[in-house]
Formats: sequence, C-alpha cells, structure tokens
Amino acid sequence: MAAKTPSKLMLAGTAAIVALVGGTLAWRATHKPHNVIIFVADGLRSEIVDAQTAPALEALRREGVDFRNSHSMFPTVTTVNAASIATGHKPGDTGDFQNTVSAGSPALPFPVSSTLAPIESDPSIGLLNQRFGGNYLNEESLLALAHAQGFVTAAVGKEGPVAVQDVTARDGKGTIVIDDAFEDRFPVPDFITKAIKAVGLSKTPPDRGLNSWPGAYNMPGVRVANVEQQKWFVDLVSKVLLPRFKQGGKPFVMVFWSRDPDGTQHNQGDSLNTLTPGINGETSLKAVRNASDNLQALRDALKAQGLDKTTDIIVTADHGFSTISKESATSAAAKLKFDSVVPGYLPPGFVAIDLSKALNLPAFEPIGLPMMFDQGMAPKGGNALLGPDPKNPLLEIVAGGGSDLIYANGPDRKALVERAVTALTTQDYVSAIFVDDALGKIPGALPMSAIGLVGSAKTPRPAIVISFRSFLAPGCTRKPAELCAVEVADTTLQQGQGIHGALQRADTHNFMAAVGPDFRKGFVDPTPVSNADWTPTLAKILGVKLSPKGQLTGRVMAEALKGGKPVAGSHKTLTSAPAANGFVTTLRWQEADGRPYYDAGGAPGRAVGVK
Repeated sequence: MAAKTPSKLMLAGTAAIVALVGGTLAWRATHKPHNVIIFVADGLRSEIVDAQTAPALEALRREGVDFRNSHSMFPTVTTVNAASIATGHKPGDTGDFQNTVSAGSPALPFPVSSTLAPIESDPSIGLLNQRFGGNYLNEESLLALAHAQGFVTAAVGKEGPVAVQDVTARDGKGTIVIDDAFEDRFPVPDFITKAIKAVGLSKTPPDRGLNSWPGAYNMPGVRVANVEQQKWFVDLVSKVLLPRFKQGGKPFVMVFWSRDPDGTQHNQGDSLNTLTPGINGETSLKAVRNASDNLQALRDALKAQGLDKTTDIIVTADHGFSTISKESATSAAAKLKFDSVVPGYLPPGFVAIDLSKALNLPAFEPIGLPMMFDQGMAPKGGNALLGPDPKNPLLEIVAGGGSDLIYANGPDRKALVERAVTALTTQDYVSAIFVDDALGKIPGALPMSAIGLVGSAKTPRPAIVISFRSFLAPGCTRKPAELCAVEVADTTLQQGQGIHGALQRADTHNFMAAVGPDFRKGFVDPTPVSNADWTPTLAKILGVKLSPKGQLTGRVMAEALKGGKPVAGSHKTLTSAPAANGFVTTLRWQEADGRPYYDAGGAPGRAVGVK
C-alpha cells in the first residue's frame, strides 16, 4: 500500500511548527529527548482513584510510578500549585499566594479595578505582568525554557492555570495557549486555527452548560460532569496538535489542564446543606471518571500517532478536596441574617465581617463599595478591604475557600496584625495561623517561612495566612478516613458542596503518577514528593537548563526515574507558643533531600492529619 500523501494543511502546519520551535539547542545525533504530556486532573484526591472509579488513572499509576506520598503546595488552591508545577518553586518565590493576590497600591485598572487581582483570569494575569516587570511569577517556567531550547510547547484547558504554565506567552509566537475562556484571549498560529476548522471543531471550546450551575442556599447544584467542554480539548489535542507535532519532527512538552473533577465537585448538588455524601456522591464520581476517560483518550491518540513509546505522561492534581462546612458557634457573622444564607451558617466573607467588628474597622467590597452586612446584605464574595479609606485599606482580605490571606498596610501594621491574630485565636473555625516573619513572633502563630511563603516573590507578601478547621464527617464510612474530610470554608458555595485550600491531609494529598520511557515501571514511591518537584525532574529528563532566582525549589525525584535509588524521608513537628487563651498552631511535615513537604497544620483536633 502506498504511503499517504500529507495534506497541504498538514504540510503548512509542519512548516509553521519548524518556524515556531526556533531555539538554539543542537540535538545530538545519538539522543533525542522524549516528549512530555503533563495531565493535570484538577482537584483529584489520591485515595479516590481505583479500578472501578477511574480505570485509566489507576492503570497509569499501576504501570508506572505511583507517588503515594504526594503533596500539594499550601494554600492548597489551583493557581498556587499551577505556579509550582510551572516553575518548580514554592509560593514564597512565585508570589502566587492564593487564587487572588494583592497587587498593592494603586488599584489595578479595568477589568480588575481593585488592589485584589484574581489569577484565574487571563486579563488579570496580563495586568499583574505589567505591574511586576513582565512576569509576576519572577521565575521562568518549564514551558518557556523548553520552548527557548527547541521544543514545541503547548498548554490547553482551564483558564488561569493554563496561562500560568508560560505566563509570558501572550503573543502567539511562543507556547501555544488555548483555554476555555470562550474567546480569542491569546493569538494562536494560523495553521492551528485552520486545522481546528478542518477537523470539524467549533472555533472556541463550548461553555460548561449545566455543569457551571452552583445552585443556591435552597437549590442544589449540578448533577452532570463537564463532559462536552473537555471533549473539545481532547479532540483538539488528538486531532489537531499531536498529528502536527509528529509531522514537525521536534520533541514537545504539553500541559493538559482538566477542569474535572474540580469544577463538578465544587458545584455538585448531591449533598445540599448536609455533610454526607458530600463530594463522595454520584456526581463527583462522574467527574473523576470523566477525567480518567480524558486521560485514556489522550493515551489512545498517542498510540495512534506512534508516539506512545517516546512520550512520558505525567499525571498530577493541583490539590486534594474536601466537603464544605458553614458552621460556627463563635462567629458574629454566623449570627447575622441574610436572604441568601441558611440561618446560623457562615456567610461568604465571614472573616472580613468578624475582623471588621473585632477591630472596629469599616468594610468595603474590593472595588470600594461599602459592605452593608448589618443591614442584611451578604458580601458578594469573601474578599474585602478594611479601614476608613478603601483606596488605602489597612487590611486586605482574600478568601480562598479553606484558607484566607490577610494583607496589612499602614504605619501601625505590626500592632494591627497582633490584634487581628488575637481575635482570630478566639474563633472556632480557625485551625492554623501563620504570620509574616518580618512582624516577629506572635503567640498562637507560626512564621510564614515555616511553610515556604517567604522567598524572592515580587508580589506583596500577606501578613497573615489562616487555615480553617477540618474534621471527619459523622457517619461517613469511606476508607481511608481522609476521604471523609470536611472543612470550614470562606466561599459562596453551600454546606455539603466541595472545597479545598486548607492545610490538612485531605487537601494536601493530591494524586501524582507517571509512566513512560524515563520512569520506572510498577514502582510505588514511598518518599515524599510535591508539585514543586515536577519541573526539576522533567528538566533533567529533557535536558533543559533551569535558571532559578529564588531558593525555594523542588527536587529531582531521582528515585522514580529508571535506575533510581531510594531517597530517605523523615517526619517533623513544630508548635507555636500558646496564645493567651491557649490556642497553638502545630505544623507536621516530612523532609527528603533537604526539602520540606507539608502534611497538615492546625490546633490539635482542628485539622485532619494533626492529632
């Protein structure tokens, strides 16, 4: 049978690929680097994966390396970990401290119009880059470095973390960036646009449809997974990108960021205002299966292109997940009445409300409008500005689900932070408190350097980081017990839906696995690992030279590579001095190769993983 003649479109794409890769790396005739696909299953818990729930995910970690002692960065939210996956650095270096960060004064222009900048937003990332020297992360990403050294690079999927993978690739000339923002946020090469049309895909990915409905305090949320939107991305990779990468003849590095199971677990309607089944219900399991099926489809596409033997597949989750609690016996906010909140439950912004009352400071929405919670109007979200002048707030509060950040400004910053910490230690929803090292030791709190939040970051550093209380849902029988985890959350979502962000083991225990020509087969790795370890490990595999600025880096997971030898780990514990009321913060972590891996932190009895 005669060989098929490549189409004009395919040839044009091949020529464009060659032009795209550029670079100065001279490939040795005796060695050609393998390809890499990093598949991020957003919010995938390590222990939820088995042969029935997620067969493709289970098969991959069984065939390759099973990183059972895996760790998310804290705060255990998406963009914090996206930055670590991208750069190999902890948040203290990247400045990505939460899904929203303070950009400092003055407020960023429209569409942010605030000092508080959401990072799960392409335009907001662009404004942060403009303010912080063209790269708010202050570190080069693996994709940027790989592209400069001759690889084809791409990042597709969820808006926000996809852009973070090569945060400076915004002109269509470097890494190919295609996210689910439903519009042409980033230019893409013309041959990609034409190929998308040629294979019958819509110009942009479909929206989430019913999957985007979070419900309300009296209405359950979604009952379907994010199937259609993610299928578009699978087809994009399988039918458009992989065939042209193969024709281009250069190795590639690609990130595929799956919105499931995260988005579905957040919005699921299986457990309105009840703690069980929580995120263990049918809808959440559909989302886990959806991500697993997407992975299998990509593996099938690699095999169809003859790329399966030369491609390493990395699967990681940015964080674990827990069920939401909105209960508190101590919060003043929970005693207020709001039309959109179950009576007695914590409203979104409860930290802002409680600190506003405790410190006698006016509260404002991030864009400067006054909060009127005493008049029965719930805050629109958890973020807030406290102080007489919203243009120069004394405190900026960032809600992050299971954790909140508090930025402090003004000449009396230290005294204000001490008062805020004292108030927080009296709240039953607070589990752990960390304070900027520059403010000195404060009883009840540990220094932020203890959790990797003090480094070379360009963005302003929070003064206080709070992790909220977590516990095991009564009546939950799932094994292991961490699958029953519940945490108090500063969120617009409802009790019984899904959340993450806390420093507790259900949130820090993300899924991690790898298979391919550079990894060991059938190996269960007992050594602690984290999302910050991916870039150093993959850089070694690919021969990409890293140029770190900060020192808070991950390690090469050498024990997981072919010919690897065991790496010893150890367990550590640190406890703060007690506050006046006896409140303490305890931190539990592991160490390997000189790097810390944070398991859990909080007052004893208030954090899953701290006994």
